[in-house]
Amino acid sequence: RLCLTKFLAYGWSARRSASALRAQVEAALAAGLEIGWQQLLDRQRAYLDDFWAQADIELDGSPELQQAVRFALFHVLQAGARGEARAIPAKGLTGPGYDGHAFWDTETYVLPVLTYTMPMAAGDALRWRHSTLGQARQRARELGQAGAMFPWRSINGEEASGYWPTATAAVHVNADIADATARYLAATGDEQFETECGVELLVETARLWVSLGHEDSAGDFRIDGVTGPDEYSALADNNIYTNLMAARNLREAAESCTRRPDLAERLGVEPAELTRWRHCADSMYLPYNDELGVHEQSEGFTRYAPWDFAATPPENYPLLLHYPYFDLYRQQVVKQADLVLAMYLCPNAFSRDQKIRNFEYYDPLTVRDSSLSACTQAVLAAEIGHLALAYDYFREAAFTDLHDLHHDVAAGVHIASVAGTWISCVGGFGGMRDHDGDLGFAPRLPEQLNRLCFRILWHGSRISVHITAESTTYRLESGDSVTLTHHGRRITLTDSPVDLPNPTATAGAAAE
Repeated sequence: RLCLTKFLAYGWSARRSASALRAQVEAALAAGLEIGWQQLLDRQRAYLDDFWAQADIELDGSPELQQAVRFALFHVLQAGARGEARAIPAKGLTGPGYDGHAFWDTETYVLPVLTYTMPMAAGDALRWRHSTLGQARQRARELGQAGAMFPWRSINGEEASGYWPTATAAVHVNADIADATARYLAATGDEQFETECGVELLVETARLWVSLGHEDSAGDFRIDGVTGPDEYSALADNNIYTNLMAARNLREAAESCTRRPDLAERLGVEPAELTRWRHCADSMYLPYNDELGVHEQSEGFTRYAPWDFAATPPENYPLLLHYPYFDLYRQQVVKQADLVLAMYLCPNAFSRDQKIRNFEYYDPLTVRDSSLSACTQAVLAAEIGHLALAYDYFREAAFTDLHDLHHDVAAGVHIASVAGTWISCVGGFGGMRDHDGDLGFAPRLPEQLNRLCFRILWHGSRISVHITAESTTYRLESGDSVTLTHHGRRITLTDSPVDLPNPTATAGAAAE
């Protein structure tokens, strides 16, 4: 018998010369030969063991769901672990769908998972965004705006979509990038990233909103003619998701410049600009229908004609393949969570009663023709007490690819949806919220699950959260002490675990 071991290396770059790439490959081969195959295997095993030690989610009640959760986590790891200042594409590394392009859902769905399980990878993805800041500034200038205007769909920093109602008009991508930046800084305290990239990303994204919006005669700050996350609505006035996320962007930019005046001076931020940002954020217009007692996804949305769901046969979904956008844009039908996503990412902007009424109004209108929707609906359903419904949405997110629910898995897995599986568990049943520099949990389990356990990293400390129907146990597994809240009760984790009862979940007004 003759056994051959082949060592292979590859290199690629859009900037470096062939000789530089050849030198890189030769160095990699030399290192591999020096280390040997077994040590390469051992290093890979140690790397994965460390990832699972801090990222694994354990649940009792459904072996199939347990497998689906780990399938999801592995694909998020594979897509993001070695990004190395490159985009995380919508299909990860699994297929040709979307031609390798990245969208806003990288920052909104994938980066939260990486921020709390593999923060270095999240930082790399944000560094890629920062590396495209020059193109974003140029795009803003071409469109007559200030600051930076990031593309809706891109692979190299330039807009790759020619359909402007959902591309150019989907300016919320700026706020999504700012949100991911602020979340990463709050969770890691990465001062080097803040200095090199963070503050500049927050400042340049904030500058867009001041030039894009305007104040009306009532003193409200309006952002008109934009497209929010819901792609069945376009060119709407005051999309509430866009407005709320823009307000957060403005406040985070102002706070970062106040915290780092040296960087603010370098970026040319004057005190008057900080005042303007805060004023625009505080006066941001949020459309509301007093008669129905619900917020409007965008101004006037609740006065559109209702979509005739009874006359829509099952084979006509997804709607975009069977009906013209001209019809979809003018009726009350939602492709994917929009206002519901705003309630998750900006929870302090809504009272509990408002969340209940809003969810129960918009949930029946949301057809989930996008894989981005189910996990967000799971989170809000869990928060307002519709736990059986939350469990159903969780299953949908978890099995989108494994059961090929959208009949397109041949093009690759839906990275945002598999990341949404983690969000459903941690943000939904774990009730994790991470706003204004505070970390909190409000655990609640559906009856189909007996136990849920996950871990997150917070400023380098590893926290485990062990949830049963009756109680939740928090442990500090490594690192410095951490202060957090459990259903609003503030606790500090040190050497000893803390076990607290879970209040009984109460559902909203509508039946599940």
